[in-house]
Amino acid sequence: MSKRYEQSEILLNRALKSIPLGSQTFSKSKKQYPYGASPYFIAKAKGSHVWDIDGNEYIDFINSLAAVTLGYCDPDISSAVKKQLKDGVIFSLSSPLEVEVAEKICKMVPCAEMVRFGKNGSDATTAAVRLSRAYTGRDHIAACGYHGWHDWYIGSTARDLGVPKETKELTHTFLYNDIDSLNDLFKKYPNKIAVVIMEPMNIVQPNVGFLEDVKKLTHKHGALLVFDETITGFRFSNGGAQELFGVVPDLATFGKGIANGHPISVVAGKSEIMNLMEEIFFSSTFGGETLSLAASLATMNKIVEKEVISVLINQGEKIISFLKHAIPKYDADEILSISGHPTWSFLTIKDCAPYTQWQIKTFFMQEMLARGILTLGVHLINYCHSDDDLEKLFNAYDEVIPLIAKSVKKKNLEKLINCSILEPLFSVR
Repeated sequence: MSKRYEQSEILLNRALKSIPLGSQTFSKSKKQYPYGASPYFIAKAKGSHVWDIDGNEYIDFINSLAAVTLGYCDPDISSAVKKQLKDGVIFSLSSPLEVEVAEKICKMVPCAEMVRFGKNGSDATTAAVRLSRAYTGRDHIAACGYHGWHDWYIGSTARDLGVPKETKELTHTFLYNDIDSLNDLFKKYPNKIAVVIMEPMNIVQPNVGFLEDVKKLTHKHGALLVFDETITGFRFSNGGAQELFGVVPDLATFGKGIANGHPISVVAGKSEIMNLMEEIFFSSTFGGETLSLAASLATMNKIVEKEVISVLINQGEKIISFLKHAIPKYDADEILSISGHPTWSFLTIKDCAPYTQWQIKTFFMQEMLARGILTLGVHLINYCHSDDDLEKLFNAYDEVIPLIAKSVKKKNLEKLINCSILEPLFSVR
């Protein structure tokens, strides 16, 4: 048992007796964090920092898997939630907040003429797919990126256990920035594809004209285009990636940072399509839960009023710029690369013989966590990330990147790993 993470490991072993994986979320579990070099439980958070149950402090670049945009315990959001709490969390009829939040989204998001609420991203993407099937009268799906845990999507991945074969056969994946791979699907399944659902951007920028070509091809074949903006929405720009890239889909889904960590998701789109919500039955008791709605309205207002996105971009650009210089400086080009949007960038770790990316990532996480940096190799920026935070991140990289490069070159990496090696996971991006 590690001394630094002793309480986390004790509680994890306790949790495993009553909770599969010891966590409610796959990406927060021991599958993602190497045992012996990782915390597993956070006790508190403030701004851009978190503290684990052993008392270790970290600068958080995961931000609750992109759910936190303004920073933990933002005073304006907390105030809005506390105020609403006095009036009630949920009622027997709808709350006026449902109208106010829907109107705000319609004002900010280009494709949004009507809105419905869910509780997580999987709710929203699944509703958008069902809506598209109802509108087109077709069953097949073309998907690119990650879209949640429900059968229609996860059946197209290696994590498909428990999904009926018939369901798996209805979803087909295509490659980002490869319009031919999408065109091939339309040729293979003529007049059968109801919807093209995709993340408008994740690891790499869209090639010039790619998103425009996707929309044109989708409509040519009578399908609907859905942008899954669960992460990019209210992060890449006030109106999401669709506003940033100037390509407006038929429908879009949102979640994560729209309420700065409070549970809410959104399906938005053209009225002609959204009106079918009355027929497909997308309904939930907690869709109108007021605390999350109050948090969402306060979050969107602050994003606009404080020009939050420009701050996120400015800080994120500093990270990308630093790594573009640091990686070649330490002769790590064959192992590491940096890509993505400034508000959501990726340090990609590659196989480098004789080591796999998983061995290298294990060592990377071991060393970054030991230096007080909470990261999975991503940099999800929030409004509270200060220059001091970035300086500490850069100092950690200045120590860890050369360690990685030298140990791979000398072929002694395994001697430096003091924890369990991460195992390969299914790839969605």
